[in-house]
Amino acid sequence: MINESIGFIGLGNVGSKLAKNLINKNKKLYLFDKNKRAYSKFKSSNVFKCKYLKDLVLNSSIIITCLPSPSSIKIVISSILPFVEKKHLWIEMSTTDKNQMKDLTMLFKKKGGKVLEAPITGGEHRAKSGNISILSAGDRNSFKRAFPVLSKLGHQILYCGKMGNASILKIITNYLASLNLIGIGEALAVAKKNKIDLGLTYKAIRISSGNSFVNETETKVILGGSYDVGFTMDLVNKDIWLFNKLADEYNIPVDLGKILNKKFKNGINKLGSRSFSTSIIKLIEKDCNVKFRAKNFPKKLIDFQKKQKSIEIK
Repeated sequence: MINESIGFIGLGNVGSKLAKNLINKNKKLYLFDKNKRAYSKFKSSNVFKCKYLKDLVLNSSIIITCLPSPSSIKIVISSILPFVEKKHLWIEMSTTDKNQMKDLTMLFKKKGGKVLEAPITGGEHRAKSGNISILSAGDRNSFKRAFPVLSKLGHQILYCGKMGNASILKIITNYLASLNLIGIGEALAVAKKNKIDLGLTYKAIRISSGNSFVNETETKVILGGSYDVGFTMDLVNKDIWLFNKLADEYNIPVDLGKILNKKFKNGINKLGSRSFSTSIIKLIEKDCNVKFRAKNFPKKLIDFQKKQKSIEIK
Protein backbone atom coordinates (compact mmCIF):
# COMPACT_ATOMS: atom_id res chain seq x y z
CA MET A 1 0.00 0.00 0.00
CA ILE A 2 3.05 2.29 0.17
CA ASN A 3 2.70 3.70 -3.35
CA GLU A 4 -1.06 3.42 -3.75
CA SER A 5 -3.81 5.91 -2.93
CA ILE A 6 -7.17 4.26 -2.40
CA GLY A 7 -10.73 5.30 -3.15
CA PHE A 8 -13.63 3.28 -1.71
CA ILE A 9 -17.14 3.45 -3.17
CA GLY A 10 -20.09 1.96 -1.26
CA LEU A 11 -20.29 2.32 2.52
CA GLY A 12 -23.15 0.00 3.42
CA ASN A 13 -23.17 -2.66 6.15
CA VAL A 14 -20.16 -4.49 4.71
CA GLY A 15 -18.47 -1.73 2.72
CA SER A 16 -18.08 0.56 5.70
CA LYS A 17 -16.36 -2.20 7.69
CA LEU A 18 -13.98 -3.01 4.83
CA ALA A 19 -13.14 0.66 4.32
CA LYS A 20 -12.32 1.11 8.02
CA ASN A 21 -9.69 -1.62 7.71
CA LEU A 22 -7.95 0.49 5.07
CA ILE A 23 -7.49 3.53 7.30
CA ASN A 24 -3.77 4.20 7.60
CA LYS A 25 -2.28 7.13 9.48
CA ASN A 26 0.33 7.53 6.74
CA LYS A 27 -2.01 7.29 3.73
CA LYS A 28 -5.11 9.10 2.55
CA LEU A 29 -8.34 7.21 1.98
CA TYR A 30 -11.01 8.70 -0.29
CA LEU A 31 -14.63 7.69 0.24
CA PHE A 32 -17.87 8.01 -1.69
CA ASP A 33 -21.42 6.95 -0.95
CA LYS A 34 -24.64 8.47 -2.28
CA ASN A 35 -25.96 8.35 1.28
CA LYS A 36 -23.88 11.06 2.92
CA ARG A 37 -24.95 9.88 6.38
CA ALA A 38 -22.63 6.92 5.86
CA TYR A 39 -19.68 9.29 6.25
CA SER A 40 -20.48 9.81 9.94
CA LYS A 41 -18.85 6.44 10.69
CA PHE A 42 -15.45 7.82 9.65
CA LYS A 43 -13.68 10.28 11.95
CA SER A 44 -10.00 9.90 10.95
CA SER A 45 -8.28 13.08 9.76
CA ASN A 46 -6.71 11.35 6.78
CA VAL A 47 -10.05 10.08 5.44
CA PHE A 48 -11.52 12.32 2.76
CA LYS A 49 -15.25 12.21 2.06
CA CYS A 50 -15.81 13.01 -1.59
CA LYS A 51 -18.81 14.99 -2.78
CA TYR A 52 -18.38 13.70 -6.33
CA LEU A 53 -17.11 10.45 -7.82
CA LYS A 54 -14.79 12.47 -10.04
CA ASP A 55 -12.90 13.73 -6.98
CA LEU A 56 -12.37 10.20 -5.72
CA VAL A 57 -11.09 8.92 -9.07
CA LEU A 58 -8.69 11.81 -9.63
CA ASN A 59 -7.14 11.33 -6.19
CA SER A 60 -6.91 7.51 -6.23
CA SER A 61 -4.84 4.92 -8.04
CA ILE A 62 -6.84 2.00 -6.65
CA ILE A 63 -10.64 2.20 -6.78
CA ILE A 64 -12.66 -0.30 -4.73
CA THR A 65 -16.39 -0.80 -5.17
CA CYS A 66 -18.69 -2.64 -2.76
CA LEU A 67 -22.23 -2.13 -4.02
CA PRO A 68 -25.59 -3.87 -3.62
CA SER A 69 -26.50 -4.81 -7.19
CA PRO A 70 -25.28 -5.18 -10.79
CA SER A 71 -27.29 -2.09 -11.77
CA SER A 72 -25.60 0.07 -9.11
CA ILE A 73 -22.17 -1.16 -10.22
CA LYS A 74 -22.96 -0.28 -13.84
CA ILE A 75 -24.11 3.21 -12.88
CA VAL A 76 -20.97 3.91 -10.83
CA ILE A 77 -18.48 2.59 -13.38
CA SER A 78 -20.24 4.41 -16.24
CA SER A 79 -19.95 7.61 -14.19
CA ILE A 80 -16.23 7.30 -13.47
CA LEU A 81 -15.04 6.02 -16.88
CA PRO A 82 -14.35 9.53 -18.29
CA PHE A 83 -11.73 10.04 -15.55
CA VAL A 84 -10.06 6.61 -15.65
CA GLU A 85 -6.47 6.38 -16.89
CA LYS A 86 -3.49 4.05 -16.94
CA LYS A 87 -2.70 4.41 -13.22
CA HIS A 88 -6.05 3.01 -12.10
CA LEU A 89 -6.83 -0.46 -10.78
CA TRP A 90 -10.50 -1.16 -10.11
CA ILE A 91 -11.18 -3.83 -7.48
CA GLU A 92 -14.82 -4.96 -7.51
CA MET A 93 -15.83 -6.59 -4.20
CA SER A 94 -19.58 -6.98 -4.67
CA THR A 95 -21.61 -10.04 -5.65
CA THR A 96 -22.50 -9.41 -9.26
CA ASP A 97 -23.25 -10.78 -12.72
CA LYS A 98 -20.22 -12.34 -14.45
CA ASN A 99 -21.25 -11.19 -17.93
CA GLN A 100 -21.69 -7.59 -16.83
CA MET A 101 -18.35 -7.80 -15.02
CA LYS A 102 -16.65 -8.87 -18.25
CA ASP A 103 -18.31 -6.06 -20.21
CA LEU A 104 -17.36 -3.38 -17.69
CA THR A 105 -13.82 -4.75 -17.55
CA MET A 106 -13.46 -4.23 -21.30
CA LEU A 107 -14.67 -0.64 -21.01
CA PHE A 108 -12.33 0.06 -18.09
CA LYS A 109 -9.36 -1.43 -19.90
CA LYS A 110 -10.07 0.68 -23.00
CA LYS A 111 -9.37 3.69 -20.80
CA GLY A 112 -6.02 2.17 -19.84
CA GLY A 113 -7.01 0.88 -16.40
CA LYS A 114 -6.76 -2.61 -14.89
CA VAL A 115 -9.52 -4.64 -13.23
CA LEU A 116 -9.70 -7.30 -10.54
CA GLU A 117 -12.85 -8.86 -9.14
CA ALA A 118 -12.59 -9.76 -5.47
CA PRO A 119 -15.95 -10.62 -3.89
CA ILE A 120 -15.86 -11.43 -0.19
CA THR A 121 -17.42 -14.30 1.72
CA GLY A 122 -17.65 -15.13 5.39
CA GLY A 123 -20.06 -12.72 7.05
CA GLU A 124 -20.28 -9.10 8.12
CA HIS A 125 -18.57 -9.86 11.45
CA ARG A 126 -15.44 -11.07 9.65
CA ALA A 127 -15.48 -8.08 7.33
CA LYS A 128 -15.19 -5.98 10.49
CA SER A 129 -12.29 -7.98 11.95
CA GLY A 130 -10.41 -8.21 8.65
CA ASN A 131 -10.63 -12.01 8.68
CA ILE A 132 -13.08 -12.42 5.82
CA SER A 133 -12.26 -14.62 2.81
CA ILE A 134 -11.73 -13.15 -0.64
CA LEU A 135 -12.24 -14.77 -4.06
CA SER A 136 -10.20 -12.93 -6.67
CA ALA A 137 -10.02 -13.18 -10.45
CA GLY A 138 -8.52 -11.31 -13.36
CA ASP A 139 -5.01 -10.63 -14.55
CA ARG A 140 -2.41 -12.24 -12.28
CA ASN A 141 -0.26 -9.11 -12.25
CA SER A 142 -3.25 -7.07 -11.10
CA PHE A 143 -3.79 -9.61 -8.35
CA LYS A 144 -0.18 -9.19 -7.22
CA ARG A 145 -0.58 -5.42 -7.22
CA ALA A 146 -3.80 -5.66 -5.23
CA PHE A 147 -2.60 -8.24 -2.71
CA PRO A 148 -1.23 -5.74 -0.15
CA VAL A 149 -4.63 -4.02 -0.16
CA LEU A 150 -6.58 -7.28 -0.03
CA SER A 151 -4.36 -8.33 2.88
CA LYS A 152 -5.73 -5.44 4.91
CA LEU A 153 -9.26 -6.64 4.26
CA GLY A 154 -9.17 -10.42 4.49
CA HIS A 155 -7.44 -13.54 5.75
CA GLN A 156 -7.81 -16.35 3.19
CA ILE A 157 -7.42 -15.08 -0.36
CA LEU A 158 -7.98 -17.37 -3.34
CA TYR A 159 -6.89 -16.47 -6.87
CA CYS A 160 -9.53 -17.94 -9.17
CA GLY A 161 -8.09 -17.31 -12.64
CA LYS A 162 -9.84 -15.46 -15.44
CA MET A 163 -12.29 -12.61 -15.03
CA GLY A 164 -15.76 -13.85 -14.14
CA ASN A 165 -14.63 -16.93 -12.22
CA ALA A 166 -14.76 -15.22 -8.83
CA SER A 167 -18.25 -13.87 -9.47
CA ILE A 168 -19.49 -17.33 -10.40
CA LEU A 169 -17.90 -18.96 -7.36
CA LYS A 170 -19.25 -16.28 -5.01
CA ILE A 171 -22.77 -16.83 -6.30
CA ILE A 172 -22.36 -20.60 -5.87
CA THR A 173 -21.25 -20.20 -2.26
CA ASN A 174 -24.13 -17.84 -1.47
CA TYR A 175 -26.57 -20.30 -3.03
CA LEU A 176 -25.24 -23.10 -0.83
CA ALA A 177 -25.45 -20.89 2.25
CA SER A 178 -29.11 -20.11 1.50
CA LEU A 179 -29.89 -23.79 1.00
CA ASN A 180 -28.27 -24.57 4.32
CA LEU A 181 -30.21 -21.81 6.07
CA ILE A 182 -33.57 -23.28 4.99
CA GLY A 183 -32.38 -26.75 6.01
CA ILE A 184 -31.40 -25.50 9.46
CA GLY A 185 -34.83 -23.92 9.91
CA GLU A 186 -36.57 -27.18 9.09
CA ALA A 187 -34.20 -29.13 11.34
CA LEU A 188 -34.87 -26.80 14.27
CA ALA A 189 -38.60 -27.22 13.73
CA VAL A 190 -38.30 -31.01 13.94
CA ALA A 191 -36.21 -30.76 17.11
CA LYS A 192 -38.58 -28.24 18.71
CA LYS A 193 -41.70 -30.31 18.00
CA ASN A 194 -39.95 -33.32 19.52
CA LYS A 195 -39.32 -31.24 22.66
CA ILE A 196 -35.52 -31.25 22.31
CA ASP A 197 -33.78 -28.18 23.71
CA LEU A 198 -32.53 -26.06 20.82
CA GLY A 199 -29.27 -25.22 22.56
CA LEU A 200 -28.61 -28.92 22.72
CA THR A 201 -29.69 -29.24 19.09
CA TYR A 202 -27.17 -26.59 18.06
CA LYS A 203 -24.37 -28.43 19.86
CA ALA A 204 -25.33 -31.75 18.28
CA ILE A 205 -25.32 -30.25 14.79
CA ARG A 206 -22.04 -28.44 15.47
CA ILE A 207 -20.15 -31.67 16.26
CA SER A 208 -21.84 -33.68 13.52
CA SER A 209 -21.62 -34.27 9.78
CA GLY A 210 -24.50 -31.81 9.44
CA ASN A 211 -22.43 -28.87 10.66
CA SER A 212 -21.68 -25.85 8.49
CA PHE A 213 -20.49 -22.26 8.57
CA VAL A 214 -24.13 -21.15 8.47
CA ASN A 215 -24.94 -23.24 11.54
CA GLU A 216 -21.96 -21.88 13.46
CA THR A 217 -22.97 -18.29 12.73
CA GLU A 218 -26.55 -17.68 11.64
CA THR A 219 -28.12 -20.31 13.88
CA LYS A 220 -26.72 -18.42 16.87
CA VAL A 221 -28.57 -15.18 16.15
CA ILE A 222 -31.74 -17.09 15.27
CA LEU A 223 -31.66 -18.79 18.68
CA GLY A 224 -30.69 -15.46 20.23
CA GLY A 225 -33.79 -13.89 18.70
CA SER A 226 -32.27 -10.98 16.73
CA TYR A 227 -31.77 -12.70 13.34
CA ASP A 228 -29.11 -10.02 12.79
CA VAL A 229 -26.59 -11.12 10.17
CA GLY A 230 -26.27 -7.74 8.44
CA PHE A 231 -27.49 -9.30 5.18
CA THR A 232 -30.95 -8.58 3.85
CA MET A 233 -33.68 -10.45 2.02
CA ASP A 234 -33.36 -8.47 -1.21
CA LEU A 235 -29.65 -9.29 -1.46
CA VAL A 236 -30.11 -13.03 -0.98
CA ASN A 237 -32.95 -12.99 -3.51
CA LYS A 238 -30.64 -11.28 -6.02
CA ASP A 239 -27.96 -13.91 -5.43
CA ILE A 240 -30.39 -16.79 -5.97
CA TRP A 241 -31.63 -15.13 -9.17
CA LEU A 242 -28.02 -14.87 -10.38
CA PHE A 243 -27.41 -18.54 -9.55
CA ASN A 244 -30.49 -19.65 -11.48
CA LYS A 245 -29.43 -17.43 -14.39
CA LEU A 246 -26.04 -19.16 -14.49
CA ALA A 247 -27.75 -22.57 -14.49
CA ASP A 248 -30.19 -21.55 -17.22
CA GLU A 249 -27.31 -20.60 -19.55
CA TYR A 250 -26.41 -24.29 -19.77
CA ASN A 251 -29.88 -25.78 -19.23
CA ILE A 252 -28.82 -27.21 -15.87
CA PRO A 253 -31.81 -28.46 -13.86
CA VAL A 254 -31.61 -26.74 -10.46
CA ASP A 255 -34.82 -27.74 -8.71
CA LEU A 256 -33.59 -26.52 -5.35
CA GLY A 257 -32.64 -23.18 -6.89
CA LYS A 258 -36.21 -22.71 -8.10
CA ILE A 259 -37.58 -23.64 -4.66
CA LEU A 260 -35.21 -21.17 -2.98
CA ASN A 261 -36.24 -18.43 -5.37
CA LYS A 262 -39.90 -19.03 -4.54
CA LYS A 263 -39.25 -19.13 -0.78
CA PHE A 264 -37.29 -15.89 -0.65
CA LYS A 265 -39.75 -14.06 -2.91
CA ASN A 266 -42.41 -15.11 -0.43
CA GLY A 267 -40.15 -13.87 2.36
CA ILE A 268 -39.87 -10.46 0.73
CA ASN A 269 -43.64 -10.26 0.27
CA LYS A 270 -44.38 -11.15 3.89
CA LEU A 271 -41.43 -9.68 5.77
CA GLY A 272 -40.10 -6.91 3.55
CA SER A 273 -37.08 -6.65 1.26
CA ARG A 274 -34.86 -5.08 3.94
CA SER A 275 -35.54 -7.67 6.63
CA PHE A 276 -32.59 -9.86 7.54
CA SER A 277 -32.12 -12.87 5.28
CA THR A 278 -32.31 -15.14 8.32
CA SER A 279 -35.83 -13.83 8.91
CA ILE A 280 -36.95 -16.41 6.36
CA ILE A 281 -36.88 -18.80 9.32
CA LYS A 282 -39.71 -16.80 10.92
CA LEU A 283 -42.02 -18.21 8.25
CA ILE A 284 -41.13 -21.75 9.34
CA GLU A 285 -41.74 -20.75 12.94
CA LYS A 286 -45.14 -19.33 12.00
CA ASP A 287 -46.15 -22.42 10.02
CA CYS A 288 -45.20 -24.64 12.97
CA ASN A 289 -46.52 -22.24 15.66
CA VAL A 290 -43.20 -22.27 17.52
CA LYS A 291 -40.31 -19.94 18.38
CA PHE A 292 -36.69 -21.01 17.95
CA ARG A 293 -35.00 -19.72 21.10
CA ALA A 294 -32.32 -20.98 23.47
CA LYS A 295 -30.39 -19.54 26.39
CA ASN A 296 -26.95 -17.98 26.13
CA PHE A 297 -26.97 -17.25 22.40
CA PRO A 298 -25.86 -13.84 21.09
CA LYS A 299 -27.90 -11.08 19.51
CA LYS A 300 -24.94 -10.05 17.37
CA LEU A 301 -22.15 -11.97 15.67
CA ILE A 302 -18.66 -10.91 16.71
CA ASP A 303 -15.36 -12.26 15.44
CA PHE A 304 -13.26 -12.36 18.61
CA GLN A 305 -10.18 -13.54 16.74
CA LYS A 306 -7.57 -10.89 16.11
CA LYS A 307 -6.68 -9.98 12.54
CA GLN A 308 -4.94 -13.00 11.08
CA LYS A 309 -2.06 -12.78 8.65
CA SER A 310 -3.36 -12.86 5.10
CA ILE A 311 -2.48 -15.91 3.04
CA GLU A 312 -3.01 -16.86 -0.58
CA ILE A 313 -4.78 -20.21 -0.72
CA LYS A 314 -2.95 -22.48 -3.17
